[in-house]
Amino acid sequence: MPRCTRKGCGQDYDPAANDASSCTYHPGAPVFHEGLKSWSCCSDVNKPVLEFDEFMKITGCTVSSHTDEAPQVPTPATKTSSAGATLTMKEKDGVEVYSSGAPKVASPKPSIPPPVEAPIVEDEDDLSVPVTSGTICKRRGCGAAFVSDEVNRIGDGDETVCTYHPAAPMFHEGSKGYLCCKRRVLEFDEFLKIEGCKKGRHVFAPKQPTEPQAEQFTDCRVDHYQTPKEVHISVFAKQADKEKSAVAIEENQIHVDLYLPGSKRFRRTIILFGPVDPDGSSYKFYNTKVEVVLKKLDTRSWTLLEKTTRDLGNINLTFGVGGRTGTIGGKNLVLDEQNTTRV
Repeated sequence: MPRCTRKGCGQDYDPAANDASSCTYHPGAPVFHEGLKSWSCCSDVNKPVLEFDEFMKITGCTVSSHTDEAPQVPTPATKTSSAGATLTMKEKDGVEVYSSGAPKVASPKPSIPPPVEAPIVEDEDDLSVPVTSGTICKRRGCGAAFVSDEVNRIGDGDETVCTYHPAAPMFHEGSKGYLCCKRRVLEFDEFLKIEGCKKGRHVFAPKQPTEPQAEQFTDCRVDHYQTPKEVHISVFAKQADKEKSAVAIEENQIHVDLYLPGSKRFRRTIILFGPVDPDGSSYKFYNTKVEVVLKKLDTRSWTLLEKTTRDLGNINLTFGVGGRTGTIGGKNLVLDEQNTTRV
């Protein structure tokens, strides 16, 4: 049977039973931006997701009939570039003459040994779990549909062989591919056609881990900015578990304990540069970070987020003037009681 080539469908279909409501697909293009993945045709309805497997499960937003015609790919406009060309000037008979010379050859950089990659942990098929007919193999790049145990799971027949990608997909500056092989393409349709680079057994029902994974502490980036009355802290931790995680705010410190996917955990205590009001402060969990808003007990400027015993030297900070025009360049100092006595 032919296979539908519409985005988001990819099902085998019977041409005799193909009607106007047989196919559910995405007429738009995939959108990948800052780790989020969505479809341009239904990003308002189907919210962007982080994982590629979740992106592939987003249900189509348009209904039509199946087709096996190759999708139309717009031809990119060719651009003339003068990259690498350099202009050189020489004087001939009192007249300056400019010409493009050959680009300079950069001196070779010393070779840096590649980083040691962590081993890829692959799923195994649990043969004790029954599988319904039509279930798609869970391995990346395979797409084989389950027929029966005798055909797809038992023995050494041709239908038991799975050709797949063991590593995760990679999207970088428009280039698409898999980390386990070198091929890279630009179009998403071509990316879906990249043939697997490894052979093994199908996985229709992945085995569940019998023992919980050991907890691993990790580090997360912490940024902050301040206003005369508040300090805003961003802890960039993706998909933190709201139920298990905790943020405790005290007058002179905050405690952050975040549980992340993959048995990872981020825990840190920050001794604050200045006192805050715990009751007037708050925090909120987002999909990509945890945002903490601290209400200052005074209006002085914080030189740092975290209090330190180092001598920072003669540093004076001001907030400037308030209002619609901003706070830079103000002439009125905003000082705490300790610094006010020094003026």
